[in-house]
Amino acid sequence: MLNGIWLSFFLAAFAAALWQWLGAGDAEIFARLVQSLFDMAELSVEIVIVLAGTMTLWLGFLAIAEKAGMIRLMARLLDPLFRRLMPEVPSGHPAMGLISMNFAANILGLDNAATPIGIKAMHALQSLNPSSERASNAQILFLVLNTSSLTLLPVTIFMYRAQQGAAEPTAVFLPILLATTASSLAGLLSVALMQRLKLWQPVVLAYLLGAGLALGVLLAVLAGMSAQALAATSTLVGNLTLFGIVVLFLSVGALRRVNVYEAFIEGAKEGVRFSVTLLPYLIAMLVAVGVLRASGVLDAGLEGVRWLAEGLGWDTRFVDALPTAFIKPLSGSGARAMMIETMDSFGVDSFPALLAATMQGSTETTFYVLAVYFGAVGIRKIRHGLGCALVADLAGILTAIGVCYWFFG
Repeated sequence: MLNGIWLSFFLAAFAAALWQWLGAGDAEIFARLVQSLFDMAELSVEIVIVLAGTMTLWLGFLAIAEKAGMIRLMARLLDPLFRRLMPEVPSGHPAMGLISMNFAANILGLDNAATPIGIKAMHALQSLNPSSERASNAQILFLVLNTSSLTLLPVTIFMYRAQQGAAEPTAVFLPILLATTASSLAGLLSVALMQRLKLWQPVVLAYLLGAGLALGVLLAVLAGMSAQALAATSTLVGNLTLFGIVVLFLSVGALRRVNVYEAFIEGAKEGVRFSVTLLPYLIAMLVAVGVLRASGVLDAGLEGVRWLAEGLGWDTRFVDALPTAFIKPLSGSGARAMMIETMDSFGVDSFPALLAATMQGSTETTFYVLAVYFGAVGIRKIRHGLGCALVADLAGILTAIGVCYWFFG
């Protein structure tokens, strides 16, 4: 599917360019297409250089947390919940620890670091699966929660905003938190409905109500704030949380007599490798998006949506961020390219760019996650996995639009 989409970008751009040349007499259109190829390739390298530093930094801190036993502690904290949501997984099974590590990486916004851990977790769940081709209930729940993002600290999005010159890179912290909460809740409820999970069990309710209460308190605090105060609060809380977790990892590691420096170096070595492997994908999608924009195809499609929104009397500023939402379920690198292209076209602190960043952090790459996670263990019959994941995606995108109008409107 991704192959066809990528190819269609170039074919659509070429067809549009022919029309502008032969029909409108624009002889410079092909020069703009070629220039966009080189511009986007150069931008890709610049982004990966910054990303290498970010990935190296956070994989180092995550290694400290793992050696300090914080990942195992998280597994124990989540064990009562997942024993009821995944009843076929025995208590203390290695899959629980791997699932916890995967969620920890996602919570920190380290999507590329979460992938290899998630594949290991899927293999562990497959060892309990009686079928070699049909996804188990536990695998589907794990996958859907992954596609719903679970992002608490979207550090890579902060990095992209900083790289593009944002005044406050962490200003999208609270909007992303609210949007990803909505997508995760929608994903959990849709899976629970399909698998007839008993969410009203006391232990499950305690976890869900606790999370709901914390979110309700947060919303109550934010409700009376102006847009300027909301943006400032998001920046403060984002920075405080980010650095607070760094201090927590280091402090617990030191108390547990972990050589935090050596642990950091050991984990950080993986950062450069992850970043380098991302470069071909980023270049591929950025140049495709670049020629689509340069040819006028992307703008024409968005104008159609804008015309419809205006006819319905809606505020149309959300339209310019929609490319990120459309591509996100199909390709993480493609959505990342759309987000960066929106920042570049409208300004990193513009409403479309802020909304695109929030959309990028609110959901995960559904089709990519399905292909990689299920493909790694040979699953072909994914059952209700895709449907539940797309429900989570839709909930995240709609919530992102709403909260961005609330915070930045």
